[in-house]
Amino acid sequence: MIEPSQLFLDSTFSKKSERKGSLCEEWLDALYYQKFFKLFVPEVYGGLGMELIPALKIEEELAFIDGSLGWTTTLCAGAGWFVGFMGDQLREEVFQDPKVCLAGSGFVGGKANKIENYYHIHGSWTHASGALHATHFTANCEMLENGIPVLDSSGKAVVKAFILAASEIEILDSWKYMGMIATGSHAFKVENLNIPINRCFEISPEKAKLDDPIYQFPFLQFAEVTLAVNILGITRHFQELIKESFDVRKQHGTFREDQLDYFDQVFSAENNRIKLLKMEFYEVVQSAWNELVNHGELFDEKLKNVSQVSRRLVQTCRESNAKLFPFGGLHAAKTDTELNRVWRDFNTVSQHSLLTFPFS
Repeated sequence: MIEPSQLFLDSTFSKKSERKGSLCEEWLDALYYQKFFKLFVPEVYGGLGMELIPALKIEEELAFIDGSLGWTTTLCAGAGWFVGFMGDQLREEVFQDPKVCLAGSGFVGGKANKIENYYHIHGSWTHASGALHATHFTANCEMLENGIPVLDSSGKAVVKAFILAASEIEILDSWKYMGMIATGSHAFKVENLNIPINRCFEISPEKAKLDDPIYQFPFLQFAEVTLAVNILGITRHFQELIKESFDVRKQHGTFREDQLDYFDQVFSAENNRIKLLKMEFYEVVQSAWNELVNHGELFDEKLKNVSQVSRRLVQTCRESNAKLFPFGGLHAAKTDTELNRVWRDFNTVSQHSLLTFPFS
């Protein structure tokens, strides 16, 4: 498996990136060099063309190193996954740049009016991780034709995705949250933009333009598993730092023997709980991947299993971290410590609405 380079492990880059409000140049250079923004892009277009499980393990390890690093890589690589749904001309145009990086938003924030041979677009979209270094943006729009809304057979607005160049959008300085600061997940907008017809694409297995199985993995479950491994990676880092912090505090001799035993019991139980669920998660996702490769599709039971284990993993991380946080002492609440940054990152990223509930 491809491993993140040792450069990512330099802790000074986490602080530098947080101060900057986006990933530092050293990390970006390493990401471009290792092609991690193009985990799911075919090799012919300069990507790694990875299968799902190896890519998930890279994303987990990057999130373990730093929450913003893992999350930005995951979201930009996820937007790069859209390569499998683009037409030939658009694919060639976008991915000819060796440093191409897509940011985007799942929010349906715009309208695209088809007029003759172009689309007229306006709107605004939220939370585009990696916005400050992205070369392109993906934006979901409600469709119109000559000003008339396009509806599906059930009367709902038809929504499609569009590719916009960074030069065509305006970034809105909107990422004002306590954690995941270096993701630079700002909003963006466009006004009265005319773009060619070929900038539009649809995301569903039956709309895939490339044959690789990764593009047949349904988008909902793809998003669930990639987000879940980020929360898992941050959790592993957080719990490691809790143990380090408690070990430093106990050197002062302020804890009784029974209190030390209690911490050991709680930490061991929570640590094992996460490890076991991590194993189950990867087994379930691997089983789903095997079914997709062997049968050309994923059946409902497997999809349900993937969603359930992803959500259960995230919920367990929430419960486990909440139980262990008090053992960090005031060091955990001090805003300039690594432990506090990882805690802030976790409690920001775990608010993502996709994994809030135990069911999809």
